[in-house]
Parts: sequence; structure tokens; C-alpha cells
Amino acid sequence: MTRRGFVTATLAAGFAFAARPVSAATITTDETGLTTGEIRILTADGHIPAYRAKPKKGNAFPVVLVVQEIFGVHEHIKDICRRLAKLGYVAIAPELYARQGNVSKMTDIDDIRKVVSKVPDAQVLADLDATVAWIKESGEGNVERLGITGFCWGGRIVWLYAAHHPRLKAGVAWYGRLVGTPNALQPTHPIDVASSLKVPVLGLYGAEDQGIPLDTVEQMKTALRAADSPSEIVIYPNAGHAFYADYRPSYRKDAAEDGWTRLQEWLKRHGVS
Repeated sequence: MTRRGFVTATLAAGFAFAARPVSAATITTDETGLTTGEIRILTADGHIPAYRAKPKKGNAFPVVLVVQEIFGVHEHIKDICRRLAKLGYVAIAPELYARQGNVSKMTDIDDIRKVVSKVPDAQVLADLDATVAWIKESGEGNVERLGITGFCWGGRIVWLYAAHHPRLKAGVAWYGRLVGTPNALQPTHPIDVASSLKVPVLGLYGAEDQGIPLDTVEQMKTALRAADSPSEIVIYPNAGHAFYADYRPSYRKDAAEDGWTRLQEWLKRHGVS
């Protein structure tokens, strides 16, 4: 992508093409009482778009960074931001593939994976840092009450960010990959940082997830115990990957609702409220 294309990139409208057709079970959160919309985050080499939702009245809200699925910041991720805003948070989801390409209009998951494979972890962590800086400068949120949650691709990022940012209070990772072979763009994986997490992470996983084998989840649990970490992992026996994604057939209502309740309790318990 050219610099001009990067600077002028915008968020997806609606649901990502590869995620359609949209399920009848899709949850839609209205904007009543909220301020919502696209913002621009200044980074070291340009601007990236982000979706922001917050209560209409007040300021200095507790903050939750929302890290996208593999499909990018599309309607489902925006709705999650609105759900958090209804709970009193300022929630921001930066578009973390902005430099590498726009996956929202791609219909083939393999094409999406090619784009995502080019995204360096260092770039992602720096962009999340830039998002926190935007929040602090804007005064909309209190970065001393900072949390993060992420889904699928973003679930992995939650673990990494919990070992990276000193102001973070807590994280909630939804079915993020935990192990992998290090490479130049992804030098570490969650299991590699289990002993260096700066804050507690709640991991939410499905026992029937074909992309994240249960044995790798058990490996992470063992690593966390060895590190005497306050982090926890919950495994839902009848859920697979993307069980929170209400717009997809993978959605499992009971697991999703329990996970959402646990997210709220976890954030409050660790000072993100």
C-alpha cells in the first residue's frame, strides 16, 4: 500500500465480505446515549483509522482497547465497542492491518491470511501504544484504568500486549493462538511470555476449537502455573473457535454470554472500571 493509500485508509462499512452471509442471531447494539464513529490515530509513520464508542455524557472513562478478528475492524468489532460503551467504557478498535491492505472486501480467507501474515507484531504493539497516547491526549479516557480484549487474531495480541505495556491493568483474550514457530515478524508467542506478563489475562477458549488444539491451551495453563501467574484460562466444553461471534454459525450463546459476564467481572476486579 502506498503512503497516500495508508494515510487515507478508512474502516469497513458493514460486515467483512468473507464473513457473510450474516447470521439471524447477530446482535446489534444501538447508539442511544453513545458517541460513536471513526477517528484517526497518529502513529510514527502516518495515521490509522479506528472505531471509537463512548458514553455521550462525561469524560475520563475507563478504557478498553478492542483488537480485531482476522476480518479486521468490521461491524461485529464495532458492535463490541458499543457494548463496552454501554457499560461505561471508552472502547477503541484501531485498524491494525492499515499498512498491509484492506481485508474487508476480500472473500477468500486465504487471501486474507496472506495480508495478515505480513503484519509485524512490533507494528501492532506500537499502534496500540499510539492508540493509548491518543486516548490520553484527547482526555476522553483515563489510561490509568486501561484494559484490552481481543478475538481470534486479536486474542493472541492480548497476551503479547499484556507483556508489553506498563500501564495496562488487565486483558481478556478470546480464543487467541498460544503457540507457534517464531519468525522475523512474530518473534514470540503467548506461551513465550507467560512468565513475563505484566498484568493478569483471562483466556477464553473452546474445547472443540480445530484451529487451537486443546493440548496447546493446556501447555499455556501449565506455563502460567509455573510462573505463579494470576492469569486464568476458561475452557468451554461445547464450543469451538469464534464462539462469541454472534454473526457466524460458530456462535454458542451460553459460552458467549458466560464469557461476556466473566470479561466484565475480570476488568472490574483488576481496576478497569
